[in-house]
Amino acid sequence: MLELYGSKSKSVPQKITITLIELALIGLSAWIMFGSGGPLIANLVDWSLPATTPTRYGVILAFNIVILLRMGFMMFYLMKRTLPWSEAFAVPAAFALYYVGFAILVLPNDAPLGMVDYAAIALFALGCLLNTWSELQRHVFKQDPANKGKLYTGGLFAYSMHINFFGDIVWVGAYALIAGHWLGAAIPLMLFCTFAFYNVPLLDAYLRDRYGEPFEAYEARTKKLIPFIY
Repeated sequence: MLELYGSKSKSVPQKITITLIELALIGLSAWIMFGSGGPLIANLVDWSLPATTPTRYGVILAFNIVILLRMGFMMFYLMKRTLPWSEAFAVPAAFALYYVGFAILVLPNDAPLGMVDYAAIALFALGCLLNTWSELQRHVFKQDPANKGKLYTGGLFAYSMHINFFGDIVWVGAYALIAGHWLGAAIPLMLFCTFAFYNVPLLDAYLRDRYGEPFEAYEARTKKLIPFIY
């Protein structure tokens, strides 16, 4: 699969497919939180729903829209590698956990927004910034012909070899805080484990093979995932 990083293609049909599926997932999340989907789910799991629509439902929906916009920017502007059809369906399946999963978990939470929630909104913004800004920094570096074949270790990537992945963990954690259900904590934890024990080792092996000594030097001085910690 990692050979795809060396293969370039616009993959427009695949990217459009991802966008359409994710739009449908966001529509489903809205139906759950603001339509008749919520009562159906509540009856199935024996939850009591709030008498009025909580503001946090709107926060979850806003998060969904921001993530979709970020995904579009990443796919149609930043991503140059080939996107296989298998990934075109796997990506929305994973994002359904965020779009739909948190829309379900937030249903019984009728608490007004408090300090923890405002901190979560700030964390969401931070996570999005870490992911998108780091990817943009690397994109600008790669666009310079003088940097052809070079490993990018600057910008936010100077603080973590996979700062973009860390950003994802942060904004997913923000979703969990807004939802306010204990089961929500499993989603960012699962994402961390996926990155730490699968994606990062796999990607590091590819980068080590491609860049050799420059990557090994970068690896020796830089944290893997969480800046200053791990």
